[in-house]
Amino acid sequence: MSFPFNVRVYGVLIHDAHILLSDEVYKGRAFTKLPGGGLAFGEGLRDALKREFLEEAGVEVKIGAHIYTTDFFQVSAFNPLHQVVSVYYRVGFVHLPEGIPQLYSSEPDQLLRWKSLSLFSEEDFTFPIDKHVASLVNAMG
Repeated sequence: MSFPFNVRVYGVLIHDAHILLSDEVYKGRAFTKLPGGGLAFGEGLRDALKREFLEEAGVEVKIGAHIYTTDFFQVSAFNPLHQVVSVYYRVGFVHLPEGIPQLYSSEPDQLLRWKSLSLFSEEDFTFPIDKHVASLVNAMG
């Protein structure tokens, strides 16, 4: 028996002591996560993350260190027959801006916003995997 997996890739973009968050609405449900999304068939993780940042934020990013890959079972919030596997990388701007740049999503149901790292916590996120990653990001300092 095969089991459907939903593979996701996300970027932790920290700039000027702020982290970039994404507020979204999908299938009538509002949630907050890091920028990123699902792999398209034939894509690698790093290429998918670069594409997602271009699509969602209109910026070119460089992919840095791997932060985390889901190591526990997580059912999809949108399809109870799918298991989610999420991979997180540190990302940075290809062209370093001064200050905190205003980034606007081209997606109609998405708002990008910066959050001060000093105020950032697990409570900023909706989903369990993201909450775990928030604790890892906070531990990185």
